Amino acid sequence: MTSTQVAPESLGIPAARDYPMLIDGRRVEAISGKWTEVTTPILRGHVIGRVPTGDTADVDRAVAAARAAFPAWRAQHFTGRARALGHIADAIESRIEDLASVTALDTGNAIRTQARPEAQTLANLFRYFAGIAGESKGVVLPAGDDQLQYTRLEPLGVVGAILPWNSPLMIAGFKIPAALAAGNTVVVKAAEAAPLSVLLLAEICAEFLPAGVLNVVTGLGPVAGEALVQHPGVDKVSFTGSTEVGKHVAQAAGERLAHVSLELGGKNPSIVFPDAAGDDDLIANLLLSSRVHRQGQSCTAGSRLFLHEDVYDDVLGRLVDTLGSQVVGNPLDETTDMGAIINDKQFASVTSYVEDGLGAPGITVALDGSARAVDRSDGFYLAPTIFAGANNDWRLAREEIFGPVVVVIPWRDEAEVIKMANDSHYGLAAYVWTHDLDRAIGTANALETGWVQVNQGGGQMVGQSYGGYKQSGIGREASLEGMLAGFTQTKQINIRLRNTQ
Repeated sequence: MTSTQVAPESLGIPAARDYPMLIDGRRVEAISGKWTEVTTPILRGHVIGRVPTGDTADVDRAVAAARAAFPAWRAQHFTGRARALGHIADAIESRIEDLASVTALDTGNAIRTQARPEAQTLANLFRYFAGIAGESKGVVLPAGDDQLQYTRLEPLGVVGAILPWNSPLMIAGFKIPAALAAGNTVVVKAAEAAPLSVLLLAEICAEFLPAGVLNVVTGLGPVAGEALVQHPGVDKVSFTGSTEVGKHVAQAAGERLAHVSLELGGKNPSIVFPDAAGDDDLIANLLLSSRVHRQGQSCTAGSRLFLHEDVYDDVLGRLVDTLGSQVVGNPLDETTDMGAIINDKQFASVTSYVEDGLGAPGITVALDGSARAVDRSDGFYLAPTIFAGANNDWRLAREEIFGPVVVVIPWRDEAEVIKMANDSHYGLAAYVWTHDLDRAIGTANALETGWVQVNQGGGQMVGQSYGGYKQSGIGREASLEGMLAGFTQTKQINIRLRNTQ
């Protein structure tokens, strides 16, 4: 079926419209006057809107607006910033359905299982950072009666935030409210593949923030994104995306000694010990950790599943049944469990990995979710695929596929499975399943990852530090610790006091 044979309105797709950028408190077009069409993964090639094709000149004016707004925003009593963030949280909650619908349309993430929870998480993050805005405070050193020695935690200045397309609202929630709460101003570069939900967020925020405090630009990564990374007026670059691009961002920003934080890729291990195999909720949690409700397009997906040999067949069989029963279809439909892959480029990449696995010798295809086995409904749809009987050296067990693909690896020796889990240049997330407290803590401590979950597979929680080891990134976000380390700098002040007695 081709896109010309499917009526957009029959899928719930609204009419296309223009989504301007937000610069200096105003909704604006690009200086060049150029626009870029945005398509939806629900219906191949169908345009759902246009965004300005921002370039260096647009980034220049956004950074200039942020710099001009910075002194007054920084100088506010923290309660003023907290109040603004709290109002934004309220406004986001009142627009949950709008944000969820645009996210489903824009990214292909299913509205019930992913887009709506993501919009709620965004509201929660703004409310959390509103609550800790007063924690950007220093300390006083007891240095004697003739000295006042204290530190100030001061904002960095202008933060450039570069967002990904897989969960744009959630990642925006990691960066924007933390930076604002600490007294920074922000220029956001929205993902070119999924910019619409972030532009709607900007529209919501603009009502409660002074002009220039938050600016959102659109455009191509190598043009607008690069201009933001290179800009001398940007004091910090916070990037979420691929490891390959993250290396370039670090190098380019590092050349001018700008602050940098990077949240990059992952090839995350999930280790099931025999004593947890019979748990009623094990498979439901493995479903969550696999991130198939985001089509596997998640850097925290537990895509390497290590099953102990004693429970291998039983757990694998139950997992196949559960993943095979997921409803794949229109993300705007409330009955859908899994939506669509973001675009044709990503669909082709994931499909090539699946095809490679289908033809690999010695590999069992426990579940085939390739496009040939799914009603594609003219969107970029793939069901979950499970490859079993693999080893940790196989290409599909080492490379980040960023699709609904799980590679299952049998193990017997505890030390060996931890060694295999750590045998990766990634180190973002990991999952451990056991009832043995000593084993759980010991395994969690031994895993070389920034985030370990034990006996649960869910996603981010506000207030927990998030970030990776090794080539999965630098720095932490989504927490008080992340705000202080990532969006403030320490000033030491020493004062000799005169004896007035």
